[in-house]
Amino acid sequence: MTTSANWISRGEHVITRTYGRYPLVPVRGAGCRLWDVDGREYLDFLAGVAVNNLGHCHPQVVTALQQQASTLLHCSNFYHIPQQIELAELLTANSFADRAFFCNSGAEANEAAIKLARKYSLDKRGPDRSGIITALESFHGRTIGAISATGQDKVRTGFAPTVPGFSYVPFGEIDALEAAITPETCAVLLEPVQGEGGVNLPPAGYLKQVRQLCDRHQLLLIFDEVQVGCGRTGHLFAYQHDAVEPDIMTLAKALGGGSPIGTMLSTEEVATSFGPGTHGSTFGGNPLVAAAGIATMKVLLEGHVLDNCIAVGAYLRFRLEQLKKDFSFIREVRGRGLMLGVELDIEGADIVVRAMQKGLLINCTVGKVLRLVPPLIVSRSEVDQAIDILEDIFREMPGATR
Repeated sequence: MTTSANWISRGEHVITRTYGRYPLVPVRGAGCRLWDVDGREYLDFLAGVAVNNLGHCHPQVVTALQQQASTLLHCSNFYHIPQQIELAELLTANSFADRAFFCNSGAEANEAAIKLARKYSLDKRGPDRSGIITALESFHGRTIGAISATGQDKVRTGFAPTVPGFSYVPFGEIDALEAAITPETCAVLLEPVQGEGGVNLPPAGYLKQVRQLCDRHQLLLIFDEVQVGCGRTGHLFAYQHDAVEPDIMTLAKALGGGSPIGTMLSTEEVATSFGPGTHGSTFGGNPLVAAAGIATMKVLLEGHVLDNCIAVGAYLRFRLEQLKKDFSFIREVRGRGLMLGVELDIEGADIVVRAMQKGLLINCTVGKVLRLVPPLIVSRSEVDQAIDILEDIFREMPGATR
């Protein structure tokens, strides 16, 4: 019988080391639960880094994949793909957007957004205006353009020269953003809630001020909703909390219910700057992943998943705030819906390991922020189970106070 130890040993010889992997080999998932190859069960509050918004192996997504896999897996974007068209109709009918471009990941979606913003600026505003302002602590992906846009030095280290034309300002500071605008600026790219950067929310009214600033200076506003979109915050899209519409928005992670699909949505006017030959993606929106995306969107649009996200998200936050009262090293609980961060005064890496050993999967960003992004179908009893595990770990931490 092949055990976790066997698989880990084999992988160490053949897999490129781009991840610091935990000693866990998942082989089965259902709802909010994962099981490893040794038969151990885990409560998954990481959800594939916010990919499994509907939980593992949601029946409607699985059925859509099985049916599509038996008829047509892939053709080419040289042809018209009904599943892709239907998914685009669902996305545009329920957002600000008029057009969708499909790709495979969030990084690819952001690459498309960067290209479209620069092409639109060239078409409408003339040359020498290609600068894009992003936020410090942002994260937009791992490709060369996406790391150039990302406001964290650590992801760019070792990969110079990166793509020129990006500048970075503190997230949530409107005066700093306005001061960074130059005659060369063409767009502002922001996450409505920063995920990888530490689950950071902007101050109330900030996104509306950014929209006004973009309008005043004829800049495009791009929202990266790769992590916060598809219901994660309790609305279908995070920008809907602030009633501020972007010109371009990117989605991925949860869009395919566990299948690799991304999209760049835009208004009709902006989309006209892309034409045949300007951009593309071989696998983007192929029949298989687009069918999964349709199933995912239909479940989200039924509403009960979003309702559960809001209700159970509030309960999870309440339980975390209770822990904050008991343990002095918890600095802050923040986030929206079921995208919550717990900022600590101590390093979080060891807590993540201890949680996994006790059967709870979470992760840590920027060193001291525990990130909790469980499936949106999570129950109150599962929240109680997760909190009990965290409380046990916190009680064992040096300096714990009650």
